[in-house]
Amino acid sequence: MNRLTDRKIVLITRPTRLAELVVRFNTVSQVRFYIEHQGAEFSDYLREDEIYHHALADTQAHISQMGRLQTIDRNFLPNFLFAPEDIVVTLGQDGLVANTLKYLQGQPVVGVNPDPARWDGQLLPFQVQDLPKVLPEVVRGKRPIRSVTMAQASLNNQQVMFAVNDLFIGPQTHGSARYLIRYGEAQEVQSSSGVIVSTGLGSTGWLKSLLTGASAVRRSASLLLAKQAAQSFGSQNLSPDQSEFRLPGKRPGDNPGHAAAFHASQT
Repeated sequence: MNRLTDRKIVLITRPTRLAELVVRFNTVSQVRFYIEHQGAEFSDYLREDEIYHHALADTQAHISQMGRLQTIDRNFLPNFLFAPEDIVVTLGQDGLVANTLKYLQGQPVVGVNPDPARWDGQLLPFQVQDLPKVLPEVVRGKRPIRSVTMAQASLNNQQVMFAVNDLFIGPQTHGSARYLIRYGEAQEVQSSSGVIVSTGLGSTGWLKSLLTGASAVRRSASLLLAKQAAQSFGSQNLSPDQSEFRLPGKRPGDNPGHAAAFHASQT
């Protein structure tokens, strides 16, 4: 067989929900009992599993015609050694792409959506039928590539961790942590569950949901303060949309808070 390239094309896969439950409950019959007992449709699990394995077979067939194929499960990523010239194809959801990127050093990644009707992935621009066109362009270096900046955390025990979306710095428990945030000459003592350092890619995920929630909390607090202020001062002229109040002995600008901005650079 005349292949397009001698480079290895590594296909990263993940188990379906059905496959994971079979590992847990040993048989499909027991899995069916568990799913239906939870009030879910077992047929949906079957359809997902069938569609994924059809997509997997087609993807493997396309790749085998172009280069040397090696298929590995996502669970083996931490111990797998990628060659510098490898091409990586992921077949799964956004999380599989993000998890794979942590273990690469510049190798190109092609994110393939195995089930577009089920998943609308932001990191899955291609479908299985796109591979015969996309992979040759990647091999020849003619396919535009979007670089991803990761965040890097260096621990005091010499460990180094990378994050594609975000890093959470805080205790493993649900308790609060006290810490000092310093930005330039400004500093402020904080107490919360921790700090999230988000990358550009992750800014539309967890960080966005936190900012949305914080905005809602601020709005609710403003309404509550407006109501309390109206009751305390007996004033009917305070607007519920007012977000700043002047209290006796306080001026706007007293005890200002400082926001810390984090920037992760690509290394």
